[in-house]
Amino acid sequence: MLFPIALISLGVMGWIASFGLTLERLHVAANPLASTSCDISPFLSCKSVMLSEQAALLGFPNPLIGLAAFFAPVVVGMAMLAGAKFAPWFWRLFLAGHAGAFVFVIWLFTQSAYVIGSLCIYCMVAWTATIPLFWMTLGRTLNDGHLGNRPKLGEFVYSWSWVLALMTYLIIAVLILVQFWEFWPTLF
Repeated sequence: MLFPIALISLGVMGWIASFGLTLERLHVAANPLASTSCDISPFLSCKSVMLSEQAALLGFPNPLIGLAAFFAPVVVGMAMLAGAKFAPWFWRLFLAGHAGAFVFVIWLFTQSAYVIGSLCIYCMVAWTATIPLFWMTLGRTLNDGHLGNRPKLGEFVYSWSWVLALMTYLIIAVLILVQFWEFWPTLF
């Protein structure tokens, strides 16, 4: 019961962040001189990130990927609550999507922090949703035997997915704290 509810709530959270960022992107496209609601400081600036090359990796704004992709966990979670059972190939494909999203988040984080030099609040909310989705889906897929017979590893990853997500958050937070150390006083 926890897994489908987590899929739904994290999917909705990521979708809302993607939607907010899409609206901000449309606002900036209509008026390039406009500031966004999430331009808070020199290093917390959605506009700086959304105008970068990295913000349109496939040739269109990245938030459109989020608008489409975050529906998947919501639909799967709803289907599970309704009693649906999925084939092993489906879980492997679902995990592949979340693994790709996790890698994309790590890449976007490194680009934002170390290349662009700004962080986007909406993006960070989407990252916050993606990270536990990956760890929980990995654990569940392993635990159910869809990636070979590794039930102990799967049980460990699934049971501790919240710790793995917190550890991932902590690593990112420490890297952000160090990278933007001189800018923190500008927030206060």
